[in-house]
Amino acid sequence: MKKVRHVMGISGGKDSGALAIYLFNKYPELEIEYYFTDTGKELQETYDLISNIEKFTGREVARIEAADKSHEDPFDHFLKLYGGFLPASNARWCTNKLKLEPFEKWVGDDPVISYVGIRGDEDRDGYISKKNNIQSIFPFRKNIWSEDVTRHLLKNSNIETLLVAYENFAPSEKLDRIKEILNVPISPKYDLKSKLNTLIDIDIKTFNKVVFDFLKTTEYPLANVEDFELLDNEDNLVRDDIFKILKESGVGVPKYYEKVEYEINGKKGEYARSRSGCFFCFFQQKIEWIWLYEQHPEKFALAMAYEKDPYTWMQDESLQDIIKPERMAQIKEDNIKRTQRIAQNKKSPYLIDLLEDAEGEGCASCFI
Repeated sequence: MKKVRHVMGISGGKDSGALAIYLFNKYPELEIEYYFTDTGKELQETYDLISNIEKFTGREVARIEAADKSHEDPFDHFLKLYGGFLPASNARWCTNKLKLEPFEKWVGDDPVISYVGIRGDEDRDGYISKKNNIQSIFPFRKNIWSEDVTRHLLKNSNIETLLVAYENFAPSEKLDRIKEILNVPISPKYDLKSKLNTLIDIDIKTFNKVVFDFLKTTEYPLANVEDFELLDNEDNLVRDDIFKILKESGVGVPKYYEKVEYEINGKKGEYARSRSGCFFCFFQQKIEWIWLYEQHPEKFALAMAYEKDPYTWMQDESLQDIIKPERMAQIKEDNIKRTQRIAQNKKSPYLIDLLEDAEGEGCASCFI
């Protein structure tokens, strides 16, 4: 069997920071290599979090840089190669060049288990490498497996194989119900997600053992290990759990998540950053750009300097335009209205933050 590497990327965000602490505390036997792909355009709070993680774990976080032989920051190096074309949601060259490619070069051809900090209250799968030697695992979710694994596992042609596997692993009192579910083929009326969730709800530990047994017949990296520590994992961590981990560990929550109060036309609102990653990330909401302008004016000025006609960070508006007094006031008022509307329509006091997370997924959170 090949030696399998266990790796985990730290973006500077709350989820990846909490995952580093969580894995270190709960699975100390895992020899996890922590890494950070540095674009050269991060806020200081990102580097502070990485330093705190190193102090907490006693392990060095490897710094990975694209274009490490260039005399420029990685972003500036590739921006020149792209002729000044700024990245955008439909042309995310920064994600590929500054995050994915350096990471895949770093791991090489080694079989790798990559731990990803996507929470149990998020409905996304995150980064799944196209390289066969990299397998993603999601410890914060009840279902730790990636969609590609469960899709192959639960395909209709595998029903007989799964029935045999569950005979070996399932408690006798649950077997009849499991067989009933397995024998229902996936169809438009009973999709993959429904079948998956039902099997997990019946017995997550047994499901994990069946998946692990299935992986032995594949070329996934986990086929190269005798046992896997997370097979007994039943955790389902949500946003509140993440903040609790960061606070109780002493590592702390990155300061750009702290809500800052502002007042406009006699109304009070709050803003903060919802992401880690580059300070000029094009996925930022407009209220976050205003936060950057008022809280880190020097960074906003640097971001604005990159805008050269016709390339702007936002498709419909330039940074120079959004800081005009009337426009800035409108953005702030719109943010207050939006916050109030969500609070009135939804029961959960945390939904506003969850929606900010969903709207604020940039390259760092999608990747790691």
